[in-house]
Amino acid sequence: MRARPKAEPALPGYLVLAAFAALYTVVCASWPPPVGVHVLYGGLSAVTFVVYAVDKRASRAGGQRVAESTLHLLAVAGGWPGALLAQQALRHKTVKRSFRRVFWITVAANIAGFVALATPIVDSFRP
Repeated sequence: MRARPKAEPALPGYLVLAAFAALYTVVCASWPPPVGVHVLYGGLSAVTFVVYAVDKRASRAGGQRVAESTLHLLAVAGGWPGALLAQQALRHKTVKRSFRRVFWITVAANIAGFVALATPIVDSFRP
């Protein structure tokens, strides 16, 4: 009998989420983004959580699964906080290393994009 791989521990993910919440608060206090940014993160996080739940249900029932590329696209577009919460609450997509690796790359890309677009950091590189 093959040993089942262990799920990724939840604490590091929650720490990243807390750090992003702090960063988001500082950025919003210093350089208030358009309201659409708040709606984007909140709305996409909610949608992404639901999509993870649908995929978890399909996984258990042997039904049509949501493509991993769709889950990654939702994450990089701003739904990664909802994805992270869904992964822990639903115990879904926490074992497959290749998925987790790409997921964390999407998180890093989203955070970098947020900082680049919401702060004057990009302006400092212009001649």
